[in-house]
Amino acid sequence: MAKYKIEVKNSAVKELKFLPKKDLGKILKKIESLADNPRPVDSKKMTNDEKYRMRYGTYRILYSIEDDILTVYIVKIAHRKDVYR
Repeated sequence: MAKYKIEVKNSAVKELKFLPKKDLGKILKKIESLADNPRPVDSKKMTNDEKYRMRYGTYRILYSIEDDILTVYIVKIAHRKDVYR
């Protein structure tokens, strides 16, 4: 299987700055793992969107997948109470 390219939106990069340091490394590893498998077992497709979500503790990573160009776009990274707004 080909590796996917990971692209992070500027807004998601800003959100990364506000994450606790203890969680940041593990969240980045989760994001990096999407390059090998963009649809892991612990991800779920969102019902109203062509986006997926992946959990890490109380944080959620929202992303979309472009299979034709092998790219994963990280859209949002936030606490679960704020991520769907």
